[in-house]
Amino acid sequence: MQTRIGSLVSTLLLIATLNAAESAKFASGIVDIGMVAKDLEKTAKFYTEVVGLTEVKGFEASAEKATAFGLTDNQPAKVRVFVLGDAPNSTRLKIMAFPKRPGVRPDQKFIHSTLGLSYLTLRVENMTVALARLKKAKVKLLGETPASLGGDNRITVFHDPDGNFVELIGPLK
Repeated sequence: MQTRIGSLVSTLLLIATLNAAESAKFASGIVDIGMVAKDLEKTAKFYTEVVGLTEVKGFEASAEKATAFGLTDNQPAKVRVFVLGDAPNSTRLKIMAFPKRPGVRPDQKFIHSTLGLSYLTLRVENMTVALARLKKAKVKLLGETPASLGGDNRITVFHDPDGNFVELIGPLK
C-alpha cells in the first residue's frame, strides 16, 4: 500500500513539475531556413524565376565572424535572402555558397534517404502559373505530379539545382 502511495505521490510531483515548466517564448512565429548551394547564382535564379520567390536584402559575415559563431572553418559567408511574395512576415530562405569547399550533396533520391531537412513546401495561389514557370525552365517533375490532394488542391514535386526536394501545393486555375 505504501509503495502505491509513494508511486502516486511521485507521479503527481512529476505532473506538477511538467505543468510548471515554462514553455519556450519566441519573438516571432517565422522560421528562417538556411541552404548551402553549389552555384549561388544558378540557385538564386531558380528560386526567383522558376519557383517565384522574391529576393530581399541579404548580408555577409566575414570569415572571422562565421568561424567565431561556429558556422564555418574560416570561410566568409555571403547570404542571399528570398521571401514568399511581398508578405513582411514571410518565412525567409537564406541561400549561400562556399567555393573553397562546397560540401557534398546528400542522397535526395527520396525524402527518407538522408536525415535532416529534406524538402520545402510552398503554397501557391495558382498551380497553373507555377507549372508554366517549371515547364519553361524545363524542370523535371517527380512521380505522377501534379497530383490531387482532394478538392482543388494539387501537389507538384521537383528538385532544385542541388537536388533538394521542393513541393508546391495549390489549386489549378
